[in-house]
Amino acid sequence: MCLRFILVQNRQGKTRLAKWYVPYEDEEKVKLKGEVHRLIAPRDQRHQSNFVEFRNYKIVYRRYAGLFFCVCVDANDNELSYLEAIHFFVEVLDAFFGNVCELDLVFNFYKVYAILDEVFLAGEVEETSKNIVLTRLDHLDKLE
Repeated sequence: MCLRFILVQNRQGKTRLAKWYVPYEDEEKVKLKGEVHRLIAPRDQRHQSNFVEFRNYKIVYRRYAGLFFCVCVDANDNELSYLEAIHFFVEVLDAFFGNVCELDLVFNFYKVYAILDEVFLAGEVEETSKNIVLTRLDHLDKLE
């Protein structure tokens, strides 16, 4: 179980968060962002699954309001566990910011990356307890 990258994009395709766990060239990153957005944006939420085959991998995504939270995983990984990990990440964001929105991701990007690093480490799910993550984030907030 290993993530290749995490992307959070809005409906227009603007990337609000990108974390790469596998080295890519800058041109390849731009190409991947565009391909992922073109692949998931037109999908029908009601009649299509949250899993899409992408090259030799899978994109697991979930849409919250106007944002697509996407992870690229190996083809044989458990999609449902990553779907739950995405939901957990959004729950932590929601608890930390109090009803998180796209502007929170834009203006507090450094906090969002800190939250991401508390949940995912080196492409693996690191922590699954919301209370532990929020306690760690509270300690980090007090250091500022």
